[in-house]
Amino acid sequence: MEKMLSDGIRLTPPSFVRGILKAASDPDIISFAGGLPNPISFPQEELLESARRVVKNYGSQAFQYSITAGLPQLRQYIADRYNRKFGMDLTVDNILITTGSQQALDLIGKVLLNKGDGVIVEKPTYLAAIQTFSMSQPVFYPVDLHEDGPDLAQLEEALQHDNVKLFYAIPDFQNPTGLTYSAETREKVYELLADKDIVMVEDDPYGELRFEGGHLPYIGAGRLRFSLLMGSFSKIVTPGMRTGFIISENTELLRYLSIAKEASDLHTNVFSQYLLWDYLIHNDLDAHIAKITELYQSQALAMISAMEKYFPDTVTYTRPKGGMFLWVTLPEGVSAMSLFQKALDRKIAFVPGDPFYIDVKNANTMRLNYTNADSQTIDEGIRRLGELLKEL
Repeated sequence: MEKMLSDGIRLTPPSFVRGILKAASDPDIISFAGGLPNPISFPQEELLESARRVVKNYGSQAFQYSITAGLPQLRQYIADRYNRKFGMDLTVDNILITTGSQQALDLIGKVLLNKGDGVIVEKPTYLAAIQTFSMSQPVFYPVDLHEDGPDLAQLEEALQHDNVKLFYAIPDFQNPTGLTYSAETREKVYELLADKDIVMVEDDPYGELRFEGGHLPYIGAGRLRFSLLMGSFSKIVTPGMRTGFIISENTELLRYLSIAKEASDLHTNVFSQYLLWDYLIHNDLDAHIAKITELYQSQALAMISAMEKYFPDTVTYTRPKGGMFLWVTLPEGVSAMSLFQKALDRKIAFVPGDPFYIDVKNANTMRLNYTNADSQTIDEGIRRLGELLKEL
């Protein structure tokens, strides 16, 4: 079988998280492994009302083939929202609907990357981005991530490579660390990219899940000639609809992404797009997001409070101001991967740091998700994990 496979698929790692979720499927296991929104945040009754309206009012349109770029009404809603909230100047032509933000990554890789092209990523970075871009067999240039953003000296050095095509970043409440770029670092990153023919890819699925402070400016959107901003309704409405989007003022680049999407799936599920659009125009999305962030803030504080109580002093962790994750650093030389099975034996699951890095093994880091468990469950899970860590 091996000889029949493409080089791209052979070099693409399987999703480590998917394997963990299967291992942690035991209902007795407290899992901090998945990146799962809390189901109590799903607006089920409102979506049911929207489903009835869509079938009644749009009938065959909602069940028929549609255009690749996505439902014009939904794209217009996205453009209007970003113009109003973030001071952008978008039209419907600046929006491409995708089947989740994961497809956005796939399309970006297909359109921009050839074998050997350079991709700058944060260290650590979103594991599914590594997986998706690996299909194109690029050369990754990891840049250390600090409390206020990427190491600027390393970023400047990485940008000197002639083969670099894009910089992929998650500036707000980064997955996996929960860290956020400061306003000053964003401006310095922009200055480093301003005269380069390099695509800035800003992945922003968590930006509206902010507990503290106000919105910080995007690095590339509306400023850089080659800029792609990725967004998603998965974290603020429901992930099961798989509805994401790409925003770009560069309509030529967006056209090529649309061609790649046409070759992939013709278009994103039309009924889901109608359903989501109807929900959005009949409900207050900002009020709904406010409820989600209040819930997630309480869960984040519960996890941090439990860590302060149960973790040894030799273990450090980030304190996110939004999003869904925090990042734990163990003492030097301690492999989180080696602790994973021991944690499962105690009915607790996390994601070891290894899959979030390029070519790093036995990392002393782990990702914890706090959004899919109540405060009591979080406290018990961190207590179990703390006992294991104290035995090191």
